[in-house]
Amino acid sequence: MATATFTYKGRDASGKTVKGTVDAPTQTAVAARLHTMGISPIQIAEGGAGTGLNKEITLGGLFGKKVGLKDLAVMSRQMATMISSGLSLMRTLTILTEQSENPKLAQTLDRVRTDVEAGSSLSDAMAKHEIIFPPLMINMVRAGETGGFLEGSLEAIAENYEAEVKLIGTIKSAMTYPIVVLIMALLGVVGMLLFIVPVFEDMFAGLGGELPLPTQFLVWLSEIMVWFGPALVVIIVVFAVWWGKNKHTEKVRKVVDPWKLKLPVFGPLMTKIAVARFTRNFSTMMKSGVPIMRSLAIVGSTSGNWVIENSLLKVQESVRQGKSIAAPLAEEPVFPPMVTQMISVGEDSGSLETMLEKISDFYDQEVEATTEQLTALIEPLMIAFMGVVLGGMIVALYLPIFNIFTLVD
Repeated sequence: MATATFTYKGRDASGKTVKGTVDAPTQTAVAARLHTMGISPIQIAEGGAGTGLNKEITLGGLFGKKVGLKDLAVMSRQMATMISSGLSLMRTLTILTEQSENPKLAQTLDRVRTDVEAGSSLSDAMAKHEIIFPPLMINMVRAGETGGFLEGSLEAIAENYEAEVKLIGTIKSAMTYPIVVLIMALLGVVGMLLFIVPVFEDMFAGLGGELPLPTQFLVWLSEIMVWFGPALVVIIVVFAVWWGKNKHTEKVRKVVDPWKLKLPVFGPLMTKIAVARFTRNFSTMMKSGVPIMRSLAIVGSTSGNWVIENSLLKVQESVRQGKSIAAPLAEEPVFPPMVTQMISVGEDSGSLETMLEKISDFYDQEVEATTEQLTALIEPLMIAFMGVVLGGMIVALYLPIFNIFTLVD
């Protein structure tokens, strides 16, 4: 019998109103399924939330709230706690759907719950939503289901994503001040060129005489800014759109990612971030029982850098031939000697997961220390830059005034 999508509204055992969608052949089948879920139906209507007059109007794309690592970390932690407390998987998914603060995640969890109720495993149901749930998470859940330690895998996922969120937060907090100062300096320069310099130019034109060279240069910048400014905005917008569509393509990453690691100041920081992410994800997946070949394939794509991803392809080939992990890594300049030596010791001693975890902890601390040092270095440089640029413009504007009596004569 053909199935249809039904929307429902009901009350759970605690009396709380819940909503969702269910795929079933008839309304009677929906009511029966809701009763098995511990929900008393109030209203059942045919048609999903995305059809006809029932369509939910949301602002997707740029304005839609995305599902971030923090949302997944909280969800994994809560799911692990509830499952370890004895709650059934269906009941756990129902509670998570109701209390999730992210509408998109709540909608996805509701669909996952429906698939699990229909007989799918949790990992298979999550795999249908790869945009929401990363491959690392799906494979760790699958390993936990297979090995009978699902709550342990979920806790490992939560710890992994919490560490990742902390790392990203550290970098963002360190870079916020310099970026704000730079934007203020650029806005100040553009504002002076568009609104202040033309006033002085008119005043100087009435005095006659030849303007000093710095002032002439400033007037020239003001004149071209009238057309160059809008053109620059269009170029930035077009580049932003192109970058958003192509930044994840292999052709672009082959060029950009190696260049990132070679930057004079930020290159070492980028390297430490990539190594920390790779070792943390690799350790988490191995501890959760994910096969090593599958782990290597996933951690390469989650490292965030094409250089490391390409290096791990060589590692996979080495492991496939029965060789070590550390040997091909030692040939790649992106991996410091300490990392390859610790991995080699971990392989020899049978404690690879522990060694990888220690490496990730070390590089997390290194990233935090490096960002603090960069902040301490960049802040005075940015202030000096803003002072030199804006101060130089003011001096250039007032240079003719020093010779005003000469110009009047």
